[in-house]
Amino acid sequence: MAMKKRVILVRHGDDPPDDRVHTYLVRSGFEPVVKKPFAGEAPGEVDDTVAGSVVYGGRFEAYAHDRFPFLKEEARWIEGCMARGVPLLGICQGAQQIAHVLGATVGPAEDGRGEFGCYRIEPTEAGREILPEPIHVGQAHFHTFGIPSGATHLASSASFPNQAFSYGASTYALQFHPEVTIEGFRRWQASLGALYEISGAQTREEQDRLVYRHDAAQAAWFYGFLEKLFSPRN
Repeated sequence: MAMKKRVILVRHGDDPPDDRVHTYLVRSGFEPVVKKPFAGEAPGEVDDTVAGSVVYGGRFEAYAHDRFPFLKEEARWIEGCMARGVPLLGICQGAQQIAHVLGATVGPAEDGRGEFGCYRIEPTEAGREILPEPIHVGQAHFHTFGIPSGATHLASSASFPNQAFSYGASTYALQFHPEVTIEGFRRWQASLGALYEISGAQTREEQDRLVYRHDAAQAAWFYGFLEKLFSPRN
């Protein structure tokens, strides 16, 4: 039986397709299909041609369905992927959307902190299967999520205890950004300047030092994670 090829990438901005998810999919013979619901491109229906989906980060509050009605369509998409057991990955805002769909609290941290830079995360005991040891990862957020009922808490950082969870066998939510390359993070440094003002953000100099030191290890881990997530389930 031929492998299903289409992986739907739900984007919340106009960044070029040079992130590690896109690179992995092309190299592995999948067909990445970018959908931008915020620009009127509905993701469609989850059918037998869909091999997986990734819901990316962005600037939209995951719970603000009335203000951003397209998020309702994305919630239906997330529900459809989970119902059919389609491999699903949420990154940052996408992770918060999955948490919201599953009934968990999503919103800004109570102390107003955020993370912008490169931060160490550690696996929980249950998380060691996908994250055997602590790594440094890219971050750009000031919202967080609770761990939904029935989900498995996978990772934490010093300031944000909820960095990752899984739900069922094929849904994963990551607060951090392992998909972003050094070049992509440089774009963020130029375009997300306001995040430097939040409590907990790293300086530009600290970001540069840590990203260059840890990016290769982050990339190696993430490509291995994607291989496990999107490997055919026959």
